[in-house]
Amino acid sequence: MPPSDAEESSTDSGIPAIKVGSRGSALALIQDHVVIGRLKANSPALNFEVDTVRTRGDEDQTSSLAGMGLGIFVKELEQELLDGKLDIAVHSLKDMPTQLADGLVLGALLSREDPRDVLVNRFGCPLDGLPQGAKIGTSSPRRAAQLKKYAPQVEVVPIRGNVETRLRKAQGDEADGVILAAAGMVRLGLQDQVSEYLSTAQFVPPPGQGILAVEVRADDYRMLELLRAIDDANTRYEATAERGFLARLGGGCSMPVGAYARCVEDNMVMTIYMSTVDGEKSFTTKIQGLKRDPLQLANDAFLALVERGGADLVAAARANQAE
Repeated sequence: MPPSDAEESSTDSGIPAIKVGSRGSALALIQDHVVIGRLKANSPALNFEVDTVRTRGDEDQTSSLAGMGLGIFVKELEQELLDGKLDIAVHSLKDMPTQLADGLVLGALLSREDPRDVLVNRFGCPLDGLPQGAKIGTSSPRRAAQLKKYAPQVEVVPIRGNVETRLRKAQGDEADGVILAAAGMVRLGLQDQVSEYLSTAQFVPPPGQGILAVEVRADDYRMLELLRAIDDANTRYEATAERGFLARLGGGCSMPVGAYARCVEDNMVMTIYMSTVDGEKSFTTKIQGLKRDPLQLANDAFLALVERGGADLVAAARANQAE
């Protein structure tokens, strides 16, 4: 569990505490502790103070996430960074828009946790064992579309809240089960509740799933130097390719989209997925390229989507953004 505020904000060494911005959920605080632990392993004299910030996505628990626009879990944290109230902000990378606020950069991307989605349900069965009419909750258009394809017998229902809230709602309150990110379940120590880990070949993850990102001011050279020590090179290559592909779609794509890259020696393989909202038409393919040129791989993936049958999906996504 995360250390207490007193442990983190101690200034016995005389070094001012580094102010860490975070959402206030149990998962977010654990993620802070992961980042702080990595930084202290390299620089034990560092002190930290965690400041929690409520974002628009935390405040509004009723609206559809897909309709709330970009950065609903990060904008308030970014503003506090820009205002100098925070030194760094810790995010789940998948929550971050492809275009950061001016003056901010990703100072570190930590080595990736399990990128898969998981199924949790009150029957304790895998996806293909769910009974007819079972209600499976998700707020993600991507997960909803993939559920409709691979589990047509279930009813997909909207569900919001932090991980613990969604798990509670999925015990028969509002749903019979829920699709969540494996990384969050692992970090919370809730793996025993997982009914099935879902293959990345079928449930292609969103860009950045499983990756912790540390955002910092672009001119804060001291923090950039400290963060460089915990940045994982392969994870950054993978994230750059995934987010580059999303950026080629327009960055604000609200249609179901997945992109999952893996470094294999000097190469990188990326699986991309795109679908109509109803899941009736979808496109999935794999692209390979050099890991040291992730933006070229992102561009190749976009061209593959357009040239191999997904041009109408791209057109629909851009039409949605223009509305």
